[in-house]
Amino acid sequence: MTSDIREESESVSESEVADSTGMDDARLVKKPLLYNEEVFEIIGAAMDVHRELKSGFKEEVYQEALEIEMTDRGIPHEPHKLLRIRYKSRTLKKEYAPDLVCHGKIIVEIKALSRLSGTEESQVLNYLKVSGLRVGLLVNFGSIGRLEWKRYIN
Repeated sequence: MTSDIREESESVSESEVADSTGMDDARLVKKPLLYNEEVFEIIGAAMDVHRELKSGFKEEVYQEALEIEMTDRGIPHEPHKLLRIRYKSRTLKKEYAPDLVCHGKIIVEIKALSRLSGTEESQVLNYLKVSGLRVGLLVNFGSIGRLEWKRYIN
């Protein structure tokens, strides 16, 4: 079973690409991002947590603060929702538990690392594969001076 999982870039808009390549904007088809409003809400809450706490805390501190922020903002979230893993039509004993599932459809994995690696990305991609959900966010509070985040689509 192959899965078309990809990372969406948030850094360059299509109009910027058109401007840099000399293409006419009318030829670009702008496709809306999946769950864009919900992702915007989640990242906004994470930015407020980062603005208040900065970097240097353990992951659990950011998770608790983010849950408080989400509750205050009315963002539906479920911490550590268990995901069952299937292998050849059998359910394994091992379960995955992402940090948060928001709006019942977006996985949020929280990190507090100075630098993200492929290991953390693989973790989010596996959560998406197992859950069948379409969007995953990897949010890193450990980068000095900024909140780092990536959006993944399954």
